Amino acid sequence: MVTTEMVDWNNMAPGSRVNVGTKHRLYEIECLGGNKIMISGHPDYCPTPVLAHLVGSVPADGGFEPNMIVPGSRMMFIIGERSPVTTSRVVNVKVEKPVGKPSIVDSNLSIH
Repeated sequence: MVTTEMVDWNNMAPGSRVNVGTKHRLYEIECLGGNKIMISGHPDYCPTPVLAHLVGSVPADGGFEPNMIVPGSRMMFIIGERSPVTTSRVVNVKVEKPVGKPSIVDSNLSIH
């Protein structure tokens, strides 16, 4: 489903896949449960899928939408110990419901 509506990550089932088109890039995200994700799409930070966590979206007015992907806003995620990565403006979002188990299944998985 392609949407121009916001996506509440709190309602995402593990194994769901989300393609996020921004003004400059296409990110492929897999939900691992909670805000844990596998993400790829940025040539410097995640050219291949890496473990990260979704922080939320930053609207143009400077507010913050935790655990949300909001078209028109900038998506924010963190990879490992790095500072948050903030994307260019989200243009579209495509959500695919899970068809199998997530790539990584580990209840003790943590991101620091």
